Amino acid sequence: MKKSIMAQALIFPTPVFVLGTYDKGGKPNAATFAWGGIASSKPASVSVAVRPSRYTYEALLERKSFTVNLPTYKHVDEADYFGMVSGRNADKFAATGLTPVKSEFVDAPYIEEFPYALECAVTHTIDLGVHILFIGEVKNVIVDESIDSSGNFISDLGILTFDSSSRQYRVPGNVAAAAFECGRRFIK
Repeated sequence: MKKSIMAQALIFPTPVFVLGTYDKGGKPNAATFAWGGIASSKPASVSVAVRPSRYTYEALLERKSFTVNLPTYKHVDEADYFGMVSGRNADKFAATGLTPVKSEFVDAPYIEEFPYALECAVTHTIDLGVHILFIGEVKNVIVDESIDSSGNFISDLGILTFDSSSRQYRVPGNVAAAAFECGRRFIK
């Protein structure tokens, strides 16, 4: 028998997106969001849901650009902090010692110490009620030199995910099966 659970546990785990933006004055900011994911493959696009009360919301409207930075378990404290404190009241980069780097393709900073970043230009905004969904077309992907082309970097590097049902950060672990292979047994 199944039962209903809270709405915040809709789908989990979710990616931990640390968005990099510049405010009106050019101050770099980073903020953590868990409501985001892939929006399209052509053009390559991602989505992130942001409340209008957030400091990042103003920057997204102003600059029409953002980066999606994927933190590893090594920076779980910083990623958590980025989601707890507003850039209106704190210089998050000064507090954490992390380094904002100006993106080459969009008007937003990426985080030097994180191994993977997407440079995105806002193409659409959709009012969903409490959140505004921002769709960003990926203009460039920045990866650390240590990332190889095996496709295993998400688990190999310990990229963070967020489990909203338990309010915990998690790192992907065991492989259950090879995608687009294990289901072949049903193809006749």
